[in-house]
Amino acid sequence: MTTQHHAHLLGAYVLGALDEREVRAVEEHLATCRQCVAELDELRAIDRALGEVPPEALLDGPPEGGDLMLQRTLREVRAERGGRERRRRVGTGIVAAVVAVVFVGGGVVVGRVTTPPQVVTATPANPAGTKVSSVTDPGTGVRMTATVKPAAGWVRTTIDVAGIPEGQKCRIVVVDTDGGRHEAGSWLVSKKGATEGATLDGSALVPPDKVAAVEVENFDGKRFVSAKL
Repeated sequence: MTTQHHAHLLGAYVLGALDEREVRAVEEHLATCRQCVAELDELRAIDRALGEVPPEALLDGPPEGGDLMLQRTLREVRAERGGRERRRRVGTGIVAAVVAVVFVGGGVVVGRVTTPPQVVTATPANPAGTKVSSVTDPGTGVRMTATVKPAAGWVRTTIDVAGIPEGQKCRIVVVDTDGGRHEAGSWLVSKKGATEGATLDGSALVPPDKVAAVEVENFDGKRFVSAKL
């Protein structure tokens, strides 16, 4: 779609961010432009899909930084739906973010419940064999992305977790392939952590090739979420 086809307005139109004059202009154009109608249908499908994605959900296989870009875009869209001018800018931005993540990434599948574990490309920050898994527990609604980095006979863990109620005393548990459970850290969920989520680091004396899952449970043994690796 070229610039004369209201490219800057279709995203905002989908989000309901235009005034009446702009809506009429877009709809008059849509009445005579099949190309824009087709693109509008695609944008509406994207908007519906994004509405189902938790803000912290990660994506399976995005380009480096793509998942963070999409998460930020989603949070901004949801936070700013009350401001028309801001939404207009976000309307175009969300389309750009989705195109960058979906098409540059070679086809991204959003994991609403679980995304398959992925091996991260080795960098100084991510040694060879680093694995990442993202999951939303269908029972508790708790969302977690677990990253496991191998060391010499043990592993480092990082989790991004959201949705656990305030005041819960929780622990990170690394489950090995024999069913053994190894505590990697613990914390008390704060008010901010309950509403915004938290990022926590830990470690466990488990050989990297023996890690089967990372779980979060409270001190009473209630499991909130489990990510298979």
